[in-house]
Amino acid sequence: MITDIIPKLPMRDKAVTKNYYVHQLGFTDIGSQDFDGYLILERDQIEIHFFEFKDLDPKENYGQVYIRTEDIDSLYQSLVDNCSEIHPSGHLQIKPWGQKEFSMLDPDHNLLTFGQSV
Repeated sequence: MITDIIPKLPMRDKAVTKNYYVHQLGFTDIGSQDFDGYLILERDQIEIHFFEFKDLDPKENYGQVYIRTEDIDSLYQSLVDNCSEIHPSGHLQIKPWGQKEFSMLDPDHNLLTFGQSV
């Protein structure tokens, strides 16, 4: 039986990635201090793992993750209030496929899309 899926995304600098996800997005570090070059973060019921890739060119990074939420309006507003940068073409909107979504790019240009069924 499959129970979870945990994305693993590239990062160039563990401290920068941790700072962004903890201070901008409200994640918690759940033990990555024990792993050199690896970061494990959690928020609510999801985990995201990061592996060190120092030579990553952010403009050539196609890392993406889709995160479902139950209260997208509140999440979006909390991120805007926290001065988190929303992707220029990813502001909160209802998509033709029946999802209300917005997107962000992390410091390494991993695309984070948040969505809720409408």
